[in-house]
Amino acid sequence: MNANHSNSEDFDDAPSFYGHTDSEIIALFFKRSENALSAVSLKYGKYISAVAMNVLGNYQEAEECVNDALLQAWENIPPASPKNLGGYMAKLVKNISLNRYRQAHAEKRGGEVSNIYSELDESISGSDNIERNYENKELLAAVNTFLGKLPANKRNIFVLRYWYCMSLSDLAARVGMTENRLAVELFRIRQKLIKYLRKRGY
Repeated sequence: MNANHSNSEDFDDAPSFYGHTDSEIIALFFKRSENALSAVSLKYGKYISAVAMNVLGNYQEAEECVNDALLQAWENIPPASPKNLGGYMAKLVKNISLNRYRQAHAEKRGGEVSNIYSELDESISGSDNIERNYENKELLAAVNTFLGKLPANKRNIFVLRYWYCMSLSDLAARVGMTENRLAVELFRIRQKLIKYLRKRGY
C-alpha cells in the first residue's frame, strides 16, 4: 500500500477536524500564502504527527518528518490539488517516515513496522519484498477492491494497522477490543485477503 501509487481517498480514515475547510487551505496554497502551512498544521498537525510516531516511535524524528511533509506539500501544491487534504498529508508523512525507518534499519530490521510487514508478507505469495509488491498498481487495486467489500469495522482496523502502522495495543484501545481478539480478527482478514488475491493470480 505504498501511498505513492494510491489515491489518498482509498485509505481515508482521517478523523474530522474543525476550522478551515480543505478547499480554503488549498486556495491559500495556490495564492502562495504561507498561512497555508499554518492552517495545515492547525487542522492536521496532531493527526499527521501521530502517523509519523506510529512508524518511527520517536517524537523528534516524527516532528522532523512532519516538517518535511509540510515542505513537500508547499512544493507540490500547486499543481497538485488534493481533494482530501488530510489523506494527502498523511500519505506524504507516512512515505517520509517509512523512508527514514528503512534507512535506519537497512542492515537489521526490527520494531513494530517490521512486524507489520511480516504479517502482510504471508498474504502475497511468491514475495520476498513486501514493499516492492506495493509498487504494483494492479496488486494495490486488488487490495483496495477487497477492502471495499469488507464491513466498515473490519476495513477500519485493517487500514489503521497496515496503512497507518498503528500498534496492536493502540488499535485495540481505539476499537474497544483486547489485543488477542484484535490479532485474531486481523489474522482472519489476512486469510481472506490471501484467498482473494490467489484467485486473481497473486
